[in-house]
Amino acid sequence: MTRTWTAVVAGALRRSDGCWLMHRRPQGKHHGGLWEFPGGKVEAREMPIEALQRELAEELGIICRAEACEPAGFAESRGETETSRLVLLLYTIETWDGEPRALEGGSVGWFSPAEVLALPKPPLDIVLAARLFQNC
Repeated sequence: MTRTWTAVVAGALRRSDGCWLMHRRPQGKHHGGLWEFPGGKVEAREMPIEALQRELAEELGIICRAEACEPAGFAESRGETETSRLVLLLYTIETWDGEPRALEGGSVGWFSPAEVLALPKPPLDIVLAARLFQNC
């Protein structure tokens, strides 16, 4: 069996008050109703940070500079029956231009690390949140 993989990027936006932005996926979509770090697939010929900048502009209406995106970790989907795996690359971001809002459905909210950990999330976001907030 040939396995393929898809690179996906996500941004963990942190406000100056220590709260983190989470995006609630629209009902009817894969993982609908669950909370995630916003982002999306890396397109052909895109570097991950370029994809993150594009996705955050499309999903949240914000502009972030490449130098504001700090690699924070990654998680990989696993499973013997999968033919395509996801590799989710997480970046922390503390500065951006604009006010984040849900432009593609769903909603956004700001949460403390403990609240983020308690939110229902897709499996890879569970792993990344646990790593991001392990010392909080």
